Amino acid sequence: MQTSRARLFKEYEEVQREKGADLDIQLVCDDSNIFKWTALIKGPSETPFEGGVFQLAFAIPEQYPLQPPQTGEICLDILKNAWSPAWTLQSVCRAIIALMAHPEPDSPLNCNSG
Repeated sequence: MQTSRARLFKEYEEVQREKGADLDIQLVCDDSNIFKWTALIKGPSETPFEGGVFQLAFAIPEQYPLQPPQTGEICLDILKNAWSPAWTLQSVCRAIIALMAHPEPDSPLNCNSG
């Protein structure tokens, strides 16, 4: 758990340092729990999501970054079988925005069992 805390603090510092640099993503750590984060992402332009702001809740496992964050029902390979410790919460948000811009409804990951 110490490794995951250190990694999350590093990501927190990076988010604070780059605040305002990425206008499409706003990441916020829970004041009382480093393992709970919220992201606000802007819908990509020229998509049905354009103009919208979407809230994501991240539950970070104690094995992070060896295990991916939990985001509910988002069906994305990097949150399932393609996870790598190289991914950060910021890069996961970027991938979710990319998925919103180019949804893959026929993806084999789109299943009800999650």
